[in-house]
Amino acid sequence: GMGWALLGVGLLLALYTLLRHGLRSAPRPRARPELRGRTAIVTGGSSGIGAATALELARCGARVILATRSAPRGEAAASRIRRETGNNEVLFMHLDLASLRSVRAFASTFLRQEPQLHLLINNAGVSAGGTTEDGFSLPFQVNHLGHFLLTQLLLERLRSCAPSRVVIVASSAHCAGRLRPERLGRPPSGLFSTFQDYCDSKLANVLHARELATREQGTQVTCYAVHPGFVNTSLFRHAPLWLQALLVPLAWLLFLEAAEGAQPVLDCATRDGLEPLSGRYFTHSGPQVPWPAGRDDRLAQALWEGSERLLGLGTPGG
Repeated sequence: GMGWALLGVGLLLALYTLLRHGLRSAPRPRARPELRGRTAIVTGGSSGIGAATALELARCGARVILATRSAPRGEAAASRIRRETGNNEVLFMHLDLASLRSVRAFASTFLRQEPQLHLLINNAGVSAGGTTEDGFSLPFQVNHLGHFLLTQLLLERLRSCAPSRVVIVASSAHCAGRLRPERLGRPPSGLFSTFQDYCDSKLANVLHARELATREQGTQVTCYAVHPGFVNTSLFRHAPLWLQALLVPLAWLLFLEAAEGAQPVLDCATRDGLEPLSGRYFTHSGPQVPWPAGRDDRLAQALWEGSERLLGLGTPGG
């Protein structure tokens, strides 16, 4: 009895190990350019892909601002990155994307304290449902609207420090996204509303990058949307326990490590000669054509105008 059970467990573990290593090719560490004298902001920089991205940027000599919600986690991540890289220009600044007031406070503090900005990495994301203090759906606000506002508030600084880049962490989940301009920011209805909401926000990311690139032509501010791969991060920490029980083993099997997920994000942030590809959607294998809704320019423009309207930005008729 016991022997067979142990043998079974052993075989399962062996199979699991084989699968895990067979299905995932180890990332080749890429040579990255020298970034001394450049300043980067990474939202959600205290864990997962954000932390892995921040670590690598710091290693290249950049000044890195971890813009994240939890002060204890943000401070801990900043000091860990300083220690690991020997780069002392890594600091935490508080940013809660679920609060537009917090986004505005972060931007004004940053603009007052930091003279330069070359890289804005809009990485933070949630997959939980719910509503923010501003009355918008949580994934839509954290994943898109808060980042949209942040980008608009920092755009002048990005222009004055150009060439500069905005990297938006999107997802292949945009394939299931549906955006209705007249219902922007309201949670969708139905059984899978939280999942739908997440996919919608990821479609918004792809379209935001596309429209920003169009509007910034000639300014030397370029923009890229990136699907980092299905990465084993804390994105699913709000899923119900029975779903976590299913997702966690699968995640370990198939999802990439955060360091691997950070590679295409870093590529978009640092690779030479990407400027002609501004507005495009990238994956591990380079620029890809997004799903049809992700290349709908009329929808991209409607999303932009709708986002401005929700935020009270933009001038009437301009």
